[in-house]
Amino acid sequence: MRTAFINALIALAEKDENIFLISGDLGFSVVEGFVEKFPDRFINVGIAEQNMIGMAAGLALSGKTVFVYSIVSFATFRCFEQIRNDVCYHQANVKIVSVGSGFSYGTQGYTHYGIEDLAVMRALPNLTVYSPADPVETQMIVEQMGKTHGPVYLRLGKAKETIIHADINKVATHLPPAMIPIMESQSGKVILTTGVISATVCQQVVNEKIDCSIYSVPTIKPLDLKSLATIASTAKQIITVEEHQISGGFGSAILEGLEYLVSSGQLAAMPKIKRLGLNDMIPDYVGSQDYLRQHIDLAQLKM
Repeated sequence: MRTAFINALIALAEKDENIFLISGDLGFSVVEGFVEKFPDRFINVGIAEQNMIGMAAGLALSGKTVFVYSIVSFATFRCFEQIRNDVCYHQANVKIVSVGSGFSYGTQGYTHYGIEDLAVMRALPNLTVYSPADPVETQMIVEQMGKTHGPVYLRLGKAKETIIHADINKVATHLPPAMIPIMESQSGKVILTTGVISATVCQQVVNEKIDCSIYSVPTIKPLDLKSLATIASTAKQIITVEEHQISGGFGSAILEGLEYLVSSGQLAAMPKIKRLGLNDMIPDYVGSQDYLRQHIDLAQLKM
C-alpha cells in the first residue's frame, strides 16, 4: 500500500506543481522517489506532528495541496487538536496519510497501535475518511484525493498487502471509492469489510466454503448510502469486519447508515447485524496482526 500511495502521489505531482509532501521523520524507503523528483516540495519536520499539521494547513490555505505522512497513532492522536482546528474547521486542502493500521507496528507497543483512529477521525467535520483494502484501491483513492479539494484521512496498512482486486478497471467503475463487490451470492448473507483485513476475510470465506457476498468498503465517510440501501434491501444478515475497536468504528458507521435509511423510508427494515472487531480491549503483551485477527474471531463468519 505504501508503494501504491507514493507512486500515485508522484504521478499526481508530475502534473500539479502545487502538491507538497510533509513527513514527521518517517517514511524512509518509501518517500525517496518523491524527494528525488521534487526536493523543493518535500519537508521533513522531524518528530513534531503538531507542527506538521499546522504547517500543512498554512500551505494549504496558501493554495497548495498538502499530503502529510506518518504512523497512524502519530498522524491522528498526537495532533488531533491541530487537525480539528487548523484543517477541518478551515476546510483546508490537507490529506492526512497514516500507515500501520491495526497492530501493523505492534512490536513497538501500544503507542503504535492503530485501533481507534476511525472512530476519532470520522467524528470530525468536513473530513473524508478512506480505508482501502489493497494496493489497487489505494492507487484509485490517491488519484481521487488529488482531484478533490478538502480535508482527507487515508488509512493504510504497513507492507506486502495482498491484492484482492485483479481488475483495476472494475474498481474504477466504483469511483468515487464506494462499496466494491469482491464475491457475490444469492444466499442473503453479506460481509462488509474495510482495510487490509479484507484479504484475510476473503481467505476465511474460501477456506470455510461460506456462501455469502463480500463487499469492500473503502470509504467510511461519507458512507455510500445508495449502495448500502441496495445491498441491505435483499440481505438477511450483514456482518461487518474491521481491524479496529468495535466502538465508533466501521461497524458503527454501517449501523448509523442503516438506521438513517430505515428512518428516512429508503429501506423497509433493518437486516440482522453482526459486528466483528476488537471489543474494548488492550492486549496484555506486544500485539501483532495475527494476535489482532485471533481476537476478532473470524470463525463467526460461518455462524
